[in-house]
Amino acid sequence: MTENEKERRIRPGAVPPAALSGVLAGFAALAFAELVAGLVRPQAGPVVAVGGAAIDRTPPAVKDWAIRHFGTDDKLVLQLGILAVLTLFALLLGIAALRFRRTAALGVLLFGVVGAAAATSRPDSRGPADALPSVVGAVVGAVVLHVLAGRLAPRRPATTEREAAPGDAGWDRRGFVITATAAALASAGAGALGRSLGGAAGRDAVASRRAVMLPAPASPAAAVPRGAGLRVPGISPFTTPNDSFYRVDTALVVPKVDATSWRLRIHGKGVTRPSTLTYDDLLRRELIERDITLTCVSNEVGGPYVGNARWIGVRLADLLAECGVRPPSRGGPADQLVARSVDGMTIGSPVEDVMDGRDALLAVGMNGEPLPFAHGFPVRMVVPGLYGFVSACKWIEDIELTTFDAYDPYWVKRGWARRAPVKTQSRIDTPKPFARPSSGTVMVAGVAWAQHRGIDRVEVRVDDGPWREARLAAEDSRDTWRQWSLPWEATKGSHTLTVRATDRTGRLQTDRRTRTVPDGASGWHSVVVTVD
Repeated sequence: MTENEKERRIRPGAVPPAALSGVLAGFAALAFAELVAGLVRPQAGPVVAVGGAAIDRTPPAVKDWAIRHFGTDDKLVLQLGILAVLTLFALLLGIAALRFRRTAALGVLLFGVVGAAAATSRPDSRGPADALPSVVGAVVGAVVLHVLAGRLAPRRPATTEREAAPGDAGWDRRGFVITATAAALASAGAGALGRSLGGAAGRDAVASRRAVMLPAPASPAAAVPRGAGLRVPGISPFTTPNDSFYRVDTALVVPKVDATSWRLRIHGKGVTRPSTLTYDDLLRRELIERDITLTCVSNEVGGPYVGNARWIGVRLADLLAECGVRPPSRGGPADQLVARSVDGMTIGSPVEDVMDGRDALLAVGMNGEPLPFAHGFPVRMVVPGLYGFVSACKWIEDIELTTFDAYDPYWVKRGWARRAPVKTQSRIDTPKPFARPSSGTVMVAGVAWAQHRGIDRVEVRVDDGPWREARLAAEDSRDTWRQWSLPWEATKGSHTLTVRATDRTGRLQTDRRTRTVPDGASGWHSVVVTVD
């Protein structure tokens, strides 16, 4: 065996520090990428960029699976998964660097190329600048790995008796520890500075939101009728608090938009008077306030992705009319409104629906306060009667009038329907699945919704018995859900409770079970309980 081959052999004692060197190199790459992303923009960071690209390419079935199993934590799980994969590869590259130092360093650079490609391919990409965090991070990581791997290389034997010392044929332990410590400290500092810079970029947005004083609406919402909220333990409250309102979107980093620099552009087919509006322009307009229930198309039968809030905003139909837009029923050439978000999301809505007299809003407030950042501050769309993926664009900055034939927005390209009115649905909130109530009177209660049509009737069945009509709470409006309740004389044993609703048009909620793709789930919700 030649001397060179001996030096390239992997010595078992060097494997743990080699693996550590890979992890430190990966940490350095991510930390310095975070630093550069703080200077460029947080969305350009490699983990966020790769995660966003993964979401863009995720089949609808996989997306639904993630939402069902992880709920609103799906984004956190995705990012942790990316970090776990990166850690595994970093370990392997560190070990490989014992024999192939340059090749392993090139492997780190390859990950930088992947991150740069993901960042520049995102819908909200700002060009080559978005590639910088991944490229700089990869270069730093490759250098760290190359240097640390060099410290693990065997020392050459001493040539004279004076130069010889115990352990000279081993690797430079002291040099490795010093270098590894320096790399870890520098990386930690870079990461902390990057987070600080990223936070500073959002501080103006936070300040702009704090400064907002929502004007009193010219058309306030009517008081919620007495009896709209039933006093039944376990039932969903009539108004969903902001911090409990569901959030389903593709943004791994919630955009923080400065309201003072925000602009909304309205243009496109049939727009005879294009317009660009500021946030103050909207606040100076006539505002209306309405209670509206929103539903996500990813909501399974009996699922949690539905909520009711009091929104304040500008009538979208009025803005469009001022720009010269006419609905198709009045000869307008555009039948689709494409809303674009600051994060590149595109949402397509039927022009006819947003201009048919319903309270379609450009919302600026939610439950008495400016929109929370997670729900679209400074401005979002709210259209009663349509699932969110065809109506509820958050962080909106552009409205283009076009046609369904000419353009497919984000979700349509991924197999979802172009038009998606909310389906009539009902849900049992109490008792919960697998509950063990005591025999006697048990209150069965929940909510039902059919936005923009209204709920006319709710019925409950115990096992295979007859349908019994539940008592409906007072109706706030046809754009909100309704609570319902039914006292049940429960007997011992296992029972299945099932609910169905009938909307104001007389259409009975279908029992045919469908998945969420392409236009929303359907079927009757049921729970199994055991009465003691």
